[in-house]
Amino acid sequence: MGKRPPIPPDIENGPPPPARPHFRPPIPVPWVAWLVPLILAANFVTFATTMYVNDCPARSDECLLFDVLGRLSFQPIKENMLLGPSIPTLRKLGALERRLVEEGERWRLISCIWLHGGFLHLMANMISLMCIGMRLEQEFGFMRIGALYVISGLGGSLVSCLTDSQGERVSVGASGALFGLLGAMLSELITNWTIYENKCTALMTLILIIVLNLSVGFLPRVDNSAHFGGFLAGFFLGFVLLLRPQYGYVNPKYIPPGYDMKHKKSKHKCYQHILRFTSLAILLAGFIAGYTKLLREHTIQSMPFRDFN
Repeated sequence: MGKRPPIPPDIENGPPPPARPHFRPPIPVPWVAWLVPLILAANFVTFATTMYVNDCPARSDECLLFDVLGRLSFQPIKENMLLGPSIPTLRKLGALERRLVEEGERWRLISCIWLHGGFLHLMANMISLMCIGMRLEQEFGFMRIGALYVISGLGGSLVSCLTDSQGERVSVGASGALFGLLGAMLSELITNWTIYENKCTALMTLILIIVLNLSVGFLPRVDNSAHFGGFLAGFFLGFVLLLRPQYGYVNPKYIPPGYDMKHKKSKHKCYQHILRFTSLAILLAGFIAGYTKLLREHTIQSMPFRDFN
């Protein structure tokens, strides 16, 4: 049997249309996390410098681990249960104290987040930083996470000052900045809700972690106001800095020439823009109001009282 002759093309309709070009956007490559390890190293160097300046053996004969650490040995347990320096040393190097901030030493609002009350305090914060910060930096890059860390720490310091009515609290630690990262994780989950698969599970797990960490702040000698301030600052800042493109969005540089996308999706949804600008306004208003309140109260206290007849 012979082969059947080929079917001639439909001359009236013309040749079949060419296949539409296919494009496949590249898989996002995680950022190389270097800022978080650098922050961790800076905190350890700062703590070692603090202990060197403290010089416990020059003041006491009961220094802990003197035979091993020498000048870097810790204050006696009765003075510092966290294995660290004395309070005067922390105050000298930049600990947060409302009275000193009101007198013009505004730099303490930032310097205090790089100091720690003891080795145990330092290790607890640095372990949290590695667990939380590394993933965030790999996903969003060093610039956004660096800004988030510093601004959240500043927010925690500001709230700590405002809630210290007696002006006698000496506060140090990166807890405010770390709680800012937790707050940013929560806002990131909310604003990028559409791209998560197990939404409720992720939300409940994150809320449980946040509640457990906040509950630690009710222990004695823990400045929980800095935790709340840092968390709120990070929460609102997360809506501003940690936006992801909505599901189905394709960057124009990955669309080949000649491909017409009739139903092209915008990069962000409307509610994402609303959350971003609303959060930015709340954040700015909160910082301005808090800083103004701090300065105004100091001005009122420093004004001499006069009798008016």
